Amino acid sequence: MDRVCARRGTAELSVLGRTVSRVIIVSTDGSCLKNPGGAIGWAWVDHTGPSASGGEASGTNQIAELRALYEAVAAHPGPEPMLIESDSQYAIKCASEWLAGWKRKGWRTSTGGPVRNLELVRAIDRAITEREGPVRFRWVRGHVGNQFNEMADELAGIAARAIRDGSLTPCEPVGAQEPVTLF
Repeated sequence: MDRVCARRGTAELSVLGRTVSRVIIVSTDGSCLKNPGGAIGWAWVDHTGPSASGGEASGTNQIAELRALYEAVAAHPGPEPMLIESDSQYAIKCASEWLAGWKRKGWRTSTGGPVRNLELVRAIDRAITEREGPVRFRWVRGHVGNQFNEMADELAGIAARAIRDGSLTPCEPVGAQEPVTLF
């Protein structure tokens, strides 16, 4: 299974009683076979059909969840609003709730420690900022039959196992070539 390039898909969404057309809805998930340090897989599934997955030889479940979110945003440029569904409250909060405070504090947490997975968090921030359309997030409970969450979970697991077994080439880590400046 190779990483797939996807074309943009759209759907309609009702927001406060109004129908907003051309909202891109994507579910994301990550998988780590041995947390920490095992092969990881990530996946996103566009609710209109396209999907992509990949992985790395070693990481954590948090890295896999963040990578899935990053890849989903990067694969869906354009002006359409985007809604990302994830079962990872950590990934959602990293990309939304905590981001502004971390930036304001020079990429430090509320306790003064360094932000974990900083390269990925900064890449997500850039991808969202550079995207013309807005990006929103919705938490969904995992493993309760949500069709698109289950599909993303399955694809992420397949990718992690394929990385472990050597049948899929690992993706380059996000931010591997980017210099990181800590304040």
